Amino acid sequence: MKAIKKDEASHFIETFQKYKNLLRELTRKNVKLKYRDSWLGILWSFVQPLLNMIVLTVVFSNIFGAERKNIVCYPVYLFTGRLLFEFFTSSTKRALSSFRANAPIIKKVYVPKYMYPLSGIFSNFVTFAISIICYICVWIFFKLTGISGGDGLKINYHALLFFVPMAILLLFVVGIGLILSVLQVYFRDIEYIWDVFCTLLFYCVPIIYHLKAVTTPWVQIVIKINPLYSMLELFRQCVLYCTPMSWKLLLYASVWAFATLFVGIWIFRKKSDDLIFHM
Repeated sequence: MKAIKKDEASHFIETFQKYKNLLRELTRKNVKLKYRDSWLGILWSFVQPLLNMIVLTVVFSNIFGAERKNIVCYPVYLFTGRLLFEFFTSSTKRALSSFRANAPIIKKVYVPKYMYPLSGIFSNFVTFAISIICYICVWIFFKLTGISGGDGLKINYHALLFFVPMAILLLFVVGIGLILSVLQVYFRDIEYIWDVFCTLLFYCVPIIYHLKAVTTPWVQIVIKINPLYSMLELFRQCVLYCTPMSWKLLLYASVWAFATLFVGIWIFRKKSDDLIFHM
């Protein structure tokens, strides 16, 4: 049994090495197609999160932004949460529809099927990485002007670890994406269910509000159980609070990420050969 698993692992690595250039090209194609025929092109990766932050700040600043004792700078606080949540939702939705969008190619040309959801996720990760530049500009603006409590922002070496929660979130998204991509082939309604779920999830994670604003104990527990909360909080600890990451949150988020990735790979492996018959 161990020998079989070793053979499967080596075969997977060989296949991935063989098609890694294709994965790179598919990722590049997805990035280009996302902003095709737009005037600003890939600059929308910079402008879009900035506009979202402005709109949400205007709408919610008077409701949640007044909690200065819990929130250092509300626009930047909101921006950090929105960045990670947008990557999660856009990537999982792209992975979910990847087989349907590429069905004609899949039926004609052999390519490892995991390339399609992975390329969708990685293309969104590129957009996410570009958005980090936008975050830096926003942070500098509020720090220099002191608007909305921006003078309370600080920076130190802990911010250099921002890539750790980003990597954990990426693994988590890959696992979720693989699961959703398989489910969507068998159950077409999953696309609409997931869209509604993501809308609900936006308000169930402290993006526009601070966790301490929730006064009901059991609601706080439900929010903390959500693995997305732990990843978001780790990111804020690095880039917003500039404090050491909580090892409890780090362990919890890592376990969720690797467990979800393992389940996603297992489900994908079990069903990948049958997918073409249901497209």
